[in-house]
Order: sequence, then C-alpha cells, then structure tokens
Amino acid sequence: MTRIHLSKADVSVLEETLVLEALRSGWVAPLGPMVDRFEAEVAQRVGVEHALALSSGTAALHLALLHHGAGPGTVVVLPSMTFAATANAVLYTGAEPVFVDSRLDDANLDVELTLEAVDELAAQGREVSCVLSVDLFGRSADYQALMPALAQRGIPLVEDAAEALGATHRGKGAGSFGTAAALSFNGNKIMTTSGGGMLLSNDGDLIDRARYLSTQARQPAPWYEHTEMGFNYRLSNILAAIGVGQLSRLDEMIGRRRAHRQLYADALGALPGVRFLGRGDGLSDSEDNCWLTCMVLAPDSPVSANDVIAGLEAADIEARHLWKPMHMQPLYAKSRMFAGGVSESLFASGITLPSGSALTSADIDHVIDVTSTLIQQ
Repeated sequence: MTRIHLSKADVSVLEETLVLEALRSGWVAPLGPMVDRFEAEVAQRVGVEHALALSSGTAALHLALLHHGAGPGTVVVLPSMTFAATANAVLYTGAEPVFVDSRLDDANLDVELTLEAVDELAAQGREVSCVLSVDLFGRSADYQALMPALAQRGIPLVEDAAEALGATHRGKGAGSFGTAAALSFNGNKIMTTSGGGMLLSNDGDLIDRARYLSTQARQPAPWYEHTEMGFNYRLSNILAAIGVGQLSRLDEMIGRRRAHRQLYADALGALPGVRFLGRGDGLSDSEDNCWLTCMVLAPDSPVSANDVIAGLEAADIEARHLWKPMHMQPLYAKSRMFAGGVSESLFASGITLPSGSALTSADIDHVIDVTSTLIQQ
C-alpha cells in the first residue's frame, strides 16, 4: 500500500475547473471576483455578517488581537494545548500570553481555569485584552459557559476556529462566537485553499479596519501613502477559487471524516485503556467536523503513544501526538500557566489517527489492523 497520510488535501475536478475559470478571467493577482464570492459564501455558511479572506489563519488572529488592543503591557489568556500559531499571534502584537489547561474529555480549554486566570490577572492590575479560545481538532469549546461569564467581566472573546469549520456548538457554527473568529485553509485542514485563512465577525468596523491593515494600511491617495504600519495579508483570487470549490463539498468531506471516526471507535474503542476525545460520558461528535480523530491511551497502558506512533510509521502510516502544550515549548517556557497536568497528560498519551476525507475503507481497515495489533501486543 502507498503511504497513508494524516489529513491529506481532498481536491476534485471541480476545484480545477474553478481555478481555470479564475485564471482565464485575468484576475491572477490578489483579490478579485473569486475572493468576493468566497468571502460571501463562507460568511453565509458560518452564520456571520462579514468575512475577510486572508493569507493565513494566523494573519486573521493577528488582526483580531490588534483590534482588541493586544500589545505591550497587556495579556491574552489562551489554552496551552494548541498549535503554535495561536500563541505566536499573541507575540506578534507584543502582548504576554498566559496559558490555561485543558478539559480531559475533549482537550478544549477549561472554562473554570480560564475564568480563574482572568480574575486573578485583573486582581493583580493586569490588563486582559481578550481571551483567545481554540476549537480543538474540530470540536468547539464550551461557549455556552464561557461567553456569558466573559461578558459579565467585560472581556472580549476571539475564537480560533482554524480547525473547526463546519462544526457547530448548540446549533451555531464554529467561527460565529466572540467578537471575531479565525479560520484556516492550510493544506491539512478540513478544506483547503492550499494556504489561506479568513477573519469572521458581525462587527463591520472591525472587518473594515482589518481590511485596511491587511493591504499595507494604504491611504486613499493618488500615490502610496502610509501613516501607520500595515501587512500584506490578503488572499489571491486563484486560491480563493480552490476555496469556493472546497466549500461546496464541505458537507460530504465532513461526512466521510465522521464515518472514519465511527469505524475507529467501533473497532478500537472497546480495547482496554482506549478512549476517543469527545466521545463517551454523554459526549457526542455529532456537532464536530471530525477534522482529526484522537485516540487516548490510559496511563497504565502497556504500550505508550510513542510506541504506537512509531509502529504506525514503520507500517508507512502517518500518526502524530496531540499538540505539545505551549507551556512545554522552549519558546514559552517562562510564560505563566494555570494548572497544566491535564494537557501534559493528553500530550503524553494521545494519538491523532489518519482522518482525511480522501482515505478509502481499505486505508482505514489497514490503520485499524495495525493499531489494534500494536495496542494488544
């Protein structure tokens, strides 16, 4: 068999046709009709008023944080278990990241610890510019609990929904929570534009300001006039054409990833010491986009996550650990952390299994056979 990848891009003839249409239109440089169409269709899908297509999800986070005044002397509270881009966007602004631990059941941020962090920082006279949540592995954080509590404290919420397009939380689309949200269309995401992202908001002024900053903060003059620093953050018309095609196929791609997860859960979930993030104890993945299926081994498992990942690699199957928590990264080793044991445990015992929508039933069966053998050896 050929190598089985973790989350390979799933691209069809439709995307090829739309890219060719964009090329033939003459709109090859950044911006153009496909960008406008892509923004409108994503906003409608998520359920927000405005969308701004950008070069990456990180760019979207950066602009959202700037809007909320993140900068030197301020603090942004965010989960430690996330991809580095979330925390790096905080550093871009000069603000200080303060990390909080995860929930054990789905690895998303612990709401109680988040509020504890906000309250303690406020009591110490620190300015918390915002809380930056992350919808991890395609499952939304607990916004029903988080948003009202932050509103009572006057703290804005920015949602990193980079991994969660197509997911919902109590019927609302991921990317529709908080004052602004970021999506990613990187090559390994639920859908891709090869590289790209989007900033979402119901606040038109926020989007207008972000649009201005994302095009080098150019003033309306007959020459290039700049009164402040801007960024080259907009998405190309060609890449937006890929996104239009991918978005039209999003539901079918989510359906296949969800089916893969069910197969994994049915075949491996009954093995001793094995569980899956977001399932069991009343939890369901019915609102997840199932971007990555994450298996967690019990602390007393006779095999480690390292053993399983190495064994899968030997069989030419790509699998990875869960995100290494930011407070364990050398770059953030001196950053403040509220608790930490849960995210550290999840990192030590968690495994992301191949989840891409282009995987075949034979691929999934092969992964199950190899994984089952490794766990029970």
